[in-house]
Amino acid sequence: MTSTTPAGPDPAPRPKRRTFSPEYKLRIVAEYDAAPKNEKGAVLRRERLLHSHVREWRAARDAGALEKLVDQRTSPARPKKPAAEAENEKPRRQVERLEKELARNKAALEVMGKVPMTALRAATVAG
Repeated sequence: MTSTTPAGPDPAPRPKRRTFSPEYKLRIVAEYDAAPKNEKGAVLRRERLLHSHVREWRAARDAGALEKLVDQRTSPARPKKPAAEAENEKPRRQVERLEKELARNKAALEVMGKVPMTALRAATVAG
């Protein structure tokens, strides 16, 4: 018979994506390149890396692009806004939303103004 009790929280923590500093990447590429042929796999296993990591990092190093060694997936997508600008963002969005709502209400009132007054009185009495 199966248990009807709900399962508790998952005991295993969610895995986090590892990030590597440019200095670490340069050090590992240098160590990998200096290792004898039969020791290169040991370097990768010890650091829990793939050969593709070393290939990408070596290509970036050879291209002279140290900033390319920064992982684009984990780096910020856009620069942070200044504190004053970020603080003003929420009220600005709220003002835009309220202006749209006001325009919608004005349009509704305009339509209602064109309705004969007898229809409005009948609607308010019935309601």
